[in-house]
Amino acid sequence: MTAFATLRRAGVLATALVALASGVLATGPARAEVPEVHISKGYGILYLPMIVMEHEKLLEKQAKAAGLGDVKVGWLELDGGNVINDAMISGNLDIAAIGVPGFLTLWAKVKGNAKLEVSGLAGLSATSLYLNTNNPNIKSLKDFTAKDKIALPGIKTSLSAVVLQMAVAKEFGDDNYAKLDPMTVGLPHPEAYTALVSGKTEVNSHLGSPPYSFMELENPQVHRVMNSVDVLGNISLDLVYAPKRFIDANPKLTAAFLSALEEADKLIADEPARAATIYVQSAKAKLSAEEVERMIKDPDTKFSTTPNGVMQFANFMGRVGSIKTKPATWQDLFIANVHSLSGS
Repeated sequence: MTAFATLRRAGVLATALVALASGVLATGPARAEVPEVHISKGYGILYLPMIVMEHEKLLEKQAKAAGLGDVKVGWLELDGGNVINDAMISGNLDIAAIGVPGFLTLWAKVKGNAKLEVSGLAGLSATSLYLNTNNPNIKSLKDFTAKDKIALPGIKTSLSAVVLQMAVAKEFGDDNYAKLDPMTVGLPHPEAYTALVSGKTEVNSHLGSPPYSFMELENPQVHRVMNSVDVLGNISLDLVYAPKRFIDANPKLTAAFLSALEEADKLIADEPARAATIYVQSAKAKLSAEEVERMIKDPDTKFSTTPNGVMQFANFMGRVGSIKTKPATWQDLFIANVHSLSGS
């Protein structure tokens, strides 16, 4: 058991003992919804709504408005679909922000298992992913060789990994979708950025998101090979999800989370300068608020609870065999609260 899980179990036990001592368990009704929730976010502009939600304590605000009292919110920073999904399955997370492919991988894997099934709560964000390199000989996907190393958060199932596979499939055909997989190495975006701009490691390429993709191009030795928007269009890249058991047991908290997410999106849209300042205060990247604001206002960057284009990922992953169970519609992946949105 991890230290995080041990602390969590200890906290639950302590709460139960206090309630027993006061006679609550013997004479009063049990609390219907959890008083504490654990949420993960990742690195970069894609996670800005979650960063704003944490900084402004929007979930705490919406939970109190829903009559849930003082809900405690614990935040973790995780990168890569495999890492996030492992944390979810192990019980260390209640809600997670993740790349769409990582979610689809877990959704398909646990479909039909009532104890482990997951559901999407809402879309999160869309932006461009840049494949950047410091190798002057690489001008297109056709120029990569076995000597090149492409950094991305997690091999095979992370957002960047599957976007790369989709681009490769478009260039070389579905049968060759994994052609560049042997060249990929798993690194969180901040570490990949450092490796690429230093030019001192085997990693000479990185498929990343803002701010890291933008920052890399400030180095004269780095150039862009591909923009994901040119391959996929401007679709949702990240979403938020939770175990179905958690959602069913906590309908008010789930609704409060969605309200908090919509409030975060509104703040970003109405006050991009303020959102940029929040990002700078929260993130590890050395950027000015003005630089971040420009990234937020980039035409390829959008923040919305509407899941847009998730079936594009699902259809590809089902077609090449990355997932064995494919949803018939995008609504199959998400809770009923968002079914009326114009998703795809």
